[in-house]
Amino acid sequence: MAGTLVGCRGHSGNATAAVPASVQQSHSYAERNPPLFVNRAREAGLNYRWEVTGKRPLNILQTIGNGAAFLDFDKDGNLDILLVGPRVALYRGDGRGHFTDVSQATGVATLRGNFLGCAVGDYDNDGYADVYLSAYRGGALLHNEAGKRFREVTRQAGIASQPWGTSCSFTDIDSDGRLDLYIGNYVVFGPRTKPQLCDFSGILSSCGPRFYFPERGVLYRNLGNGRFQDVTRLWKAHRVSGKALGVAAADFDGSGRQSIAIANDEVPGDLLANRGRYFDNIGPESGTAFDDDGSVHGGMGIDWGDYDNDGRLDLVVATFQNEVKNIYRSEGESLFKDMSKALGVAAPAFPYVAFGVKFFDMDNDGFLDLMFANGHVQDNINEIDKGLTYRQPVQLFRNREGQRYEDLTSRLEFGGPNAFVGRGLAVGDYDNDGRVDVLVVDSEGEPLLMHNESPETGNWLSLRLEGRKSNRMGIGALVTVELEGKRLLRHCTTDGSYMSASDARVHVGIGQVRSATVRVRWPSGAVSVHAALPVNRTVTLREP
Repeated sequence: MAGTLVGCRGHSGNATAAVPASVQQSHSYAERNPPLFVNRAREAGLNYRWEVTGKRPLNILQTIGNGAAFLDFDKDGNLDILLVGPRVALYRGDGRGHFTDVSQATGVATLRGNFLGCAVGDYDNDGYADVYLSAYRGGALLHNEAGKRFREVTRQAGIASQPWGTSCSFTDIDSDGRLDLYIGNYVVFGPRTKPQLCDFSGILSSCGPRFYFPERGVLYRNLGNGRFQDVTRLWKAHRVSGKALGVAAADFDGSGRQSIAIANDEVPGDLLANRGRYFDNIGPESGTAFDDDGSVHGGMGIDWGDYDNDGRLDLVVATFQNEVKNIYRSEGESLFKDMSKALGVAAPAFPYVAFGVKFFDMDNDGFLDLMFANGHVQDNINEIDKGLTYRQPVQLFRNREGQRYEDLTSRLEFGGPNAFVGRGLAVGDYDNDGRVDVLVVDSEGEPLLMHNESPETGNWLSLRLEGRKSNRMGIGALVTVELEGKRLLRHCTTDGSYMSASDARVHVGIGQVRSATVRVRWPSGAVSVHAALPVNRTVTLREP
């Protein structure tokens, strides 16, 4: 492959510089426009660092990165933080912005493996959130022992070691009230795989996924009593492209069943529509498998959310450099249209390699905003193309009433340059102040705990769902919030983004409205209506 870029997920000589003009602002601008998010990781007590070991340049495995999670593992109402890597770390949150390392006390410090990502869900309905850790040649199911510690139960549960596990999701595919598990897998790669590195005009660097055969995801059905069964072929979930990096489940079509969207790297994306006893891959015909020009893209992170408040879930896919970061608007009838260019996201996000991405309402105005974690996959990309950098900015886009997105990257404060090897990204209100915060993985650095300090925010509701016939966490529920003359659709989930898990509470910004009626369609099919809920507080909603 010497001297050629053919087939590589490589660079482009026409790419723009790595730091956008929007980041380069004057002091007077900063004074007029204070930061909306400030990195508080160190003062919060997150003493952790990701490091990539081995000689350089790095190969495709070394630059895959890691994920992280917001979860309430001890059921005290405060979010805790899980950081995933060869060293797994758990930090207990006090709900006031500080975290204490409890890795040893909870048993996660003893875990050994090349852990990459995570999924969070209460798979045995005992009221405590369990964790699955994806891994390269491994994986671990961690049972939560009443909020005291985690017990590794992978073999007992019947879950096999995965070849290259990436993003994963707990979701209930058969509506039996038990969370099942989908694990994405990436490519066939090992120490003897050739090539390990590719030649870019005399410079060795990481190869793209097109050089490697695909691995495919697996689907495990929860049998109860702590056991899972591989039903990948039985449910026709094997009919996918492979090379999965992002996974997000949702009842996107209102069928009452959980479907699974998969972001794949430089092969068509998959949309596994749940037909009741099997999945039908409708990626190509739905319009979500390709860019709007019919090309495949390097899909990484992925997430569901109704960005335009039309009552239908839309889909965002984070992609490689010089590729549109797709925002697929649901047109109904399982059809989607890419709106990224029209919404103003395509151009500012175009030069970057985007991994983590989430929809969330940063200012509680009732519209879902976006944040991307960016970082290149070639650690020496600046030697190949002087206009590109390995470290890239985290980007923030504010939703302007579903019509366009405004680039507010300049209003992120890191205490240093906005330049990271961004990978995993999770969202959650870690200090319970009603503003959603963001956790970002820097693959060659410390975690970023982006505290939401937006000065002007609306009222909000934080909904903690408790299923009875449905799974205990209510994952998969559709939540409709009825306001003065309009409705907001949200869904209960912990998955999405890139190899990460987010707060299970359903956060809804409602602007200046002082009360709201909430309608929950539970995964079991039951519907509950909760009238005139008070605002600016966390409310527990129980399935009837």
